Amino acid sequence: MSYRPHNLCITGGAGFIGANFVRHWLERTSEGRVVVLDALTYAGNAENLAGLERSPRYEFVRGDICDETLVRSLLEKQRIDTIVHFAAESHVDRSILGPDDFIRTNVVGTHALLKTAKSLWVDGRMVPAHRFHHVSTDEVYGSLREHDPAFHESTPYNPNSPYSASKAGSDHLVRAYHETFGLHTTVTNCSNNYGPYQFPEKLIPLIIINILAGKPLPVYGDGLQRRDWLYVEDHCEAISLALERGKPGEVYNIGGNCETANIDIVRTLCGLVDERIGASAELARAFPTSPAGMGGRAAELIAHVRDRPGHDRRYAINFGKATRELGYAPSHDLAGGLRATLDWYLAHAGWWRSLLGGDYADWIAKNYGPEKT
Repeated sequence: MSYRPHNLCITGGAGFIGANFVRHWLERTSEGRVVVLDALTYAGNAENLAGLERSPRYEFVRGDICDETLVRSLLEKQRIDTIVHFAAESHVDRSILGPDDFIRTNVVGTHALLKTAKSLWVDGRMVPAHRFHHVSTDEVYGSLREHDPAFHESTPYNPNSPYSASKAGSDHLVRAYHETFGLHTTVTNCSNNYGPYQFPEKLIPLIIINILAGKPLPVYGDGLQRRDWLYVEDHCEAISLALERGKPGEVYNIGGNCETANIDIVRTLCGLVDERIGASAELARAFPTSPAGMGGRAAELIAHVRDRPGHDRRYAINFGKATRELGYAPSHDLAGGLRATLDWYLAHAGWWRSLLGGDYADWIAKNYGPEKT
């Protein structure tokens, strides 16, 4: 069964994965409109979409997915037939400190979108065909032991943080709206994304920026927590395939085939930054606080800190179903993806420095230094 999306509403499209997907979709297709709906909270950044305003196919709307009146008006006015739902609170640490925002955005917000989509597409038959695609996470499945098989689509849900519990709740709502009301939905549960435009609270950009700032590299516990790492462009391609080839009501796990311990990610980035800074006098001048610019080694900055509560030990993704039914396969290995990501952050220092508000070294130390973790 194939589906041809035409006019898309992309929620959370100014965030990390959303912005990459907006660019990916506009490059992939030549017809239809892309309307981004984003509240521009701390992790949403209009600069992530810079340059797209020149496209006649693109429009940005600042708004909250919980505002059903706004969402309904937007879908009607733009004749939206496809929602790609990225908008979410997604940082586990923040969910531990303040779960309320996660319940509001991830559960209540998703339900508001589903209600509006059902009203217009199922009850009102506003468009001849439709699709509601929900972007979720492998964290809904909980934690794997060392020798457990990888998560598959039938793995029981077992969320361990307020974040993953809120995403599990939204997944169940999407399923219910398909089963009960006939809304055409698809869901993708992805592993850990990385790549351009990622907000610096997440591991890979945090480590890169801390190295460049000469600040400690906080590693939870022993650092042996394992994750499957997915380059964001591969994730965008998987979502495109799920939209076009996915069967309504189905769930597809999306992984990068790059299961690696967090400490190994940190050590690899240390070596890559040292290599780049050490080989370039220009970069050494641009980042004078980086250890390699002063004859040192980034690995000396590694600081093991107290583990966070409920920290899942291991995630791994079996994406065989997505390969068989969608034709998905990741095209980036971890080494190439990390190099590409590092090069992007080196080339776009203005982006993340302005995002962090001036003195990025002090911001990092204040918000994500070892004493904060």
